[in-house]
Amino acid sequence: MLPEIVDAVGSRITVLFDSGIRTGTDVIKALCLGAKAVLVGRPWVYGLGIAGKAGAKHVLQSILAVWALLNMSLRLRKLTNAGSRSEYGSFRNWIGGKLQS
Repeated sequence: MLPEIVDAVGSRITVLFDSGIRTGTDVIKALCLGAKAVLVGRPWVYGLGIAGKAGAKHVLQSILAVWALLNMSLRLRKLTNAGSRSEYGSFRNWIGGKLQS
């Protein structure tokens, strides 16, 4: 559904994804499907509830670490497509198919 929304609004609206982000992998998926940014809601709150400030910090660092590894891997494999709306390019089509199955 996200790609259809991105296609419908074009460049008139910045699309932010704010639903179900739990891991760095979720961040990459949302970006590949066309979101310009993601919002992380519950995970840091869970970390805060379990271990206070250190728990919230750990959760966010974990999400960022996975995102950084995946992002580097995607760039190293040159899966980008310069003509794409998303900097992750052709990977967007591949991940979209995986999400719908």
